[in-house]
Amino acid sequence: MTHTTTSAGLGDRLAPWDLLEKVSLLATSPLLEIAPRLQSALLPAIRCSALLIFTEDCTGRPQKKAGDESITSKASVEELERIRRSQPEQVRWRATDLIAGSQREILVLRYLPSNALLVLVDPAFGEAPVNHANSRDLLDYLWDLTAARIREKVADAPPSYLRESRAVSAERTRVTTELVDQFSASLDALLATLRSGQIADAPARQKATEWAAHTLVGLRTLDDRTNGLVEEPVGTAFSRLRDDLRPLSEAGEVELQFIEPPADGRALPGEVAHAARSIIRGLAMAMMEQPQIQRIRTQWDCDGKNLLINVRDDGFGTLDHQAPVVQRLQRQVQALKGTLNLSAIAGWGTEVAVALPLDAPRSSAVDVAHWKLATREFEVLKLLASGQGNRAIAAELRISENTVKFHIRNLFKKLDVHSRAEAAALAHSRGLMDAS
Repeated sequence: MTHTTTSAGLGDRLAPWDLLEKVSLLATSPLLEIAPRLQSALLPAIRCSALLIFTEDCTGRPQKKAGDESITSKASVEELERIRRSQPEQVRWRATDLIAGSQREILVLRYLPSNALLVLVDPAFGEAPVNHANSRDLLDYLWDLTAARIREKVADAPPSYLRESRAVSAERTRVTTELVDQFSASLDALLATLRSGQIADAPARQKATEWAAHTLVGLRTLDDRTNGLVEEPVGTAFSRLRDDLRPLSEAGEVELQFIEPPADGRALPGEVAHAARSIIRGLAMAMMEQPQIQRIRTQWDCDGKNLLINVRDDGFGTLDHQAPVVQRLQRQVQALKGTLNLSAIAGWGTEVAVALPLDAPRSSAVDVAHWKLATREFEVLKLLASGQGNRAIAAELRISENTVKFHIRNLFKKLDVHSRAEAAALAHSRGLMDAS
């Protein structure tokens, strides 16, 4: 979509330099910041409760979000895909539709070159007709620029970005597989209860209702847990640490001090954030067991490649590497290929420094010869592990879906696994994806 509107028509109150600044910010925006930058660029001409971008260019993170967290945290890919399918011939439309689990007013724009979607929730334009028209021009122009920037950024993505996207896609496939398995088992149990001739109608309904409620709680817990495994902002992860340690601080006489990480620090992979909180909790509890401890200070920082943790007490320096709790924490750190250094000075206290890599290390070699895979089976496994479905694998390899299913059955036998998720996890653990 090409626009020839001059800057004077791109927002009634925007000075040329203001518009140029907005364009510059979008044109140079990292992908993770592009949604909030677009929402900010549209102000004050256009306001919305939330702004959602849905693009298949970014396979790892197809959604870019900004605005009200109660909306952005609940909006799903399924909802956005349904909205996109609802008006296949339109490039712009307004509707009341289901988003984030509720019926809301939305304004939708489609970017034809990539079929990307922009959804503004509860949109509000300028009141005067001339403002409204100019606001529409501004929205069209900045959305086209944003969608083109996403395509350009993905096309020029470095290998690290591609590996991350692939890993996230594989994780999403694993989560989806687990959820589907649980849904299937739950529905089977519900149907068996409702069809049973041994249970009266009222008890059967009650039992089915209880089972459904229990299953929903379990599924939501699994969904929350697995979503948290993908990525967590460093500030959010540190706030959760403070919440975790607050009972320890309030219950004892030891003062816990927290040195905030940089607000713009790199987001943490979920497993790193979870391990970091566990490690610091363990260290704090071990330090508190020492006599005459008055203060424990904990600090997070990030050098772009590692999460750097520092925990220090003001005790007598009696904690050492041989302590069972330190050995247990050392194993946690080693599992993430990190390092833990403990320095204790008698009479001055103990200091522990931990470095956790944010990126999983690449395997130096791929030892899969013992699987005895045929060439085609090897190709199918790599595509399966990258999150591809049977149809996509068939299209990529130019074979039929039945042939894909045949190869997958053989893979399950040779790898001794029982699901696609297990096969994908095994491929990743052997470094197969790093070698592709």
